[in-house]
Amino acid sequence: MSRVRGTAVRAAVAVLVSASVVTACTPRGTVPAEDADPAGNAGPAGNAGPTRFEHQEIDWHGCKGGPQDTEGAELDEAGARCAELTVPLDYRRPDGRTIEVAVSRLPATDPAHRHGTLLYNPGGPGLPVRYLALHLRRAVPTLAARYDVVGMDPRFVGRSTPLDCHWPAVGIGSAGTDRGTFDRTVRLAEGLASRCAGQRSVLPHASTRNTARDMDVVRAALGERKISYLGSSYGTYLGQVYTQLFPERTDRVVLDSTLDADTYGPDLTRTLGPSVTRALRHWAAWAARRDGTYHLGPTTDRVMRTIGRLNRDVGRSPVALGTHTVDSRNLPQLLWNVNAGDSDEAYASYSADVAVLVRAAHGDPVRPTPTLDQVLTDLAGPDADGTFAVQTAVQCADRAAASRDPETYYRDIVEHRADDPVFGPLTRTVTPCTFWPTTPAEPPTDVHNGVPLLMVGATGDPATVYRGQLAAHRDLRNSRLVTLLGAYRHTVYAGLFAPRNACVDEAVDHYLATGVLPSHDTTCRT
Repeated sequence: MSRVRGTAVRAAVAVLVSASVVTACTPRGTVPAEDADPAGNAGPAGNAGPTRFEHQEIDWHGCKGGPQDTEGAELDEAGARCAELTVPLDYRRPDGRTIEVAVSRLPATDPAHRHGTLLYNPGGPGLPVRYLALHLRRAVPTLAARYDVVGMDPRFVGRSTPLDCHWPAVGIGSAGTDRGTFDRTVRLAEGLASRCAGQRSVLPHASTRNTARDMDVVRAALGERKISYLGSSYGTYLGQVYTQLFPERTDRVVLDSTLDADTYGPDLTRTLGPSVTRALRHWAAWAARRDGTYHLGPTTDRVMRTIGRLNRDVGRSPVALGTHTVDSRNLPQLLWNVNAGDSDEAYASYSADVAVLVRAAHGDPVRPTPTLDQVLTDLAGPDADGTFAVQTAVQCADRAAASRDPETYYRDIVEHRADDPVFGPLTRTVTPCTFWPTTPAEPPTDVHNGVPLLMVGATGDPATVYRGQLAAHRDLRNSRLVTLLGAYRHTVYAGLFAPRNACVDEAVDHYLATGVLPSHDTTCRT
C-alpha cells in the first residue's frame, strides 16, 4: 500500500494501501511480455540460493545513469557505488530464466568501527529503494558510521528488471455511494488486471518470498555471513519473511510499524477504515481548536459532522475544483491523506485541503491548494512508472484474493455503510487481484520464529494497526516492542516520515550500536 504520490521521499512512507486506495528510475531492462502460463505454479521453493548466484562477482560502478539522473548524481556525490546482481526468476528453477536486481552501497563513514552491512526497505511494495538508502544515511549519522547501508530495488521495481503493465490509471478509487459507482470500480479493476495478462510467466514470481531470497543473494555476494536490516511498513513484512526463511543469516533487525504477517495480502486494507477514521477524529480535535482559522467546527464532533456532510454532498453531486472534479470515487482518497502524520505541519496542510473541499461543495469559487492540485492530477493520470501495477503484482503473488466474486465485496460495503461510511467503500471494494490472471506460486509465509529483533510502533498507527503489531510481536517470540503512546502516525523512527521521538530513536540507536535488546517491552510518549 502506498499513499498518494507526493514528493519521492513522502511517497516512500508507503502506508500500504492497495491500488484501489491510492491515492522512477531509468530502467536498465524490461520484462518481456509472454502469453504462456507459468509451469508448475504449486510447491514451495527451497530457501538456499544456488551457489553460482551467491558467489557472483559484483561489478561496482557509479550510480548516475545519465545527465538527467539527479538521484544517481546524489548517490555518487555521497560516495555510493551501484551494481546489478543476477538472480533466478524462479528459485525452483535456478538454471532457467534470470533477472537483475539493482543495489546501492554507501560505505560506513567510520570504517575503523564498522559493524557490518545494513539493508534498508522503507515500505511499499513497489517502491525503489536504491536512492532512498541515502535518506536513511543522512537521517542517522551514527548508523551510517557503523554500517554499510545498502538499498535494493526489489525485483521488478525501479532499476531491477522493471515490470510495467501500462496501466492508464493509478487505481480504481472508491466504490462510492451507489451500485453504479461500484460497478464502475469492478470494470476498472478487471481492465487493469487484464493489462498484466501478457506477463503471466513473470507475475507468480513477484512475491515477497522471492524478494527475501534476492536479499540473501545480495548478502552472500557481499561476502557477509549475516546481514542487519531496517524495514518500515511493508518493509516489516519483508523483514519477517527474511527472518523466517533465513533465521541464521540475520544480525540486528529493526521493524518499524510492523504488519501482521497473517493478514498481509490483497485484501489487507479491507478493515483499515475504522483505524483511519480514528486518525481522522484525532485530526478533528486538532482542527476544532483552530476553528477560527479553518472554520470546520468548534468541537471534534462538529468537525466530524462536517466531514460526513462533505462525503454525502459530493456523493450526490460531483464538485468542480479548479480544472478537476471531486466525486464519490476520489474524495475518500483525498481524505485518506490524514495518514500523512500527526504533526502540526501535516495537520495544517490537511486542514487547508479539507477547508477548500468544503467550500467547493458549498458552491464557492475556490482554487485547489497546491497539494490537492497535485494529488488530483496524479489520481487522474496513468501509472507512468509502473509503481502501482508492481505493488498489486506483489500483493497478488503473496496471497490469493479473499474472493473472486465481486458480489462478495459489494455485500461487505453495504453491510458497513453505516459504521464505515467514508472509507469503507474505498477499502472494501474489489482490487485488480480479484481478476488477476495468475495465482500465487507458493503459499503465504507462516511467520513464527525466535529470531531476536526490535519492533517499534505507535498505538494510533492508522495503516499498520497496533493490534496487528501485537500479533506480530507474539509470532516473533524473541522480539522486544517499544510502543509510542498516543501517536497517530505511520513509522516512528529517525524522523524519516514522521516527527522524531527521542525515546524511540534512543532505543533503536542503542540496539543497532550494541546488538543488545531491551530487557523487556517499553513505552515512549509523544
